Amino acid sequence: DASDATRYNRLNPEADQRIPWVEQCLEGHEGPLVAATDYVRTYAEQIRPYLPQSNYTVLGTDGFGRSDTRQNLRRFFEVDSSNVVYAALHALHRQGDLSVDDLVKARKKLGLNPDKSNPMKS
Repeated sequence: DASDATRYNRLNPEADQRIPWVEQCLEGHEGPLVAATDYVRTYAEQIRPYLPQSNYTVLGTDGFGRSDTRQNLRRFFEVDSSNVVYAALHALHRQGDLSVDDLVKARKKLGLNPDKSNPMKS
């Protein structure tokens, strides 16, 4: 839908411009957006150009050669619920709505290790 609307708008500047469905859904949204996928991040990155604001964080399972339970893989690739919550809190911090101290406390409470190796390189 979004790429069709973009193409239509580009080729028909004299016509009423189409608004992609994702833009309609998020119109007026002010907070951060977090996408988490069991696939590579580029999967969720496809909609970035159509989002009405730029505070968009994508978590994905970039990497290869891992076998484990879905729960363990999500934790390893940092796309589990704790990492999604932390990504949203970090986005709130970036827009000035959460202090560094509160962010560090949340990271600790969620059990996230800032010294853990990047899963893409592990």
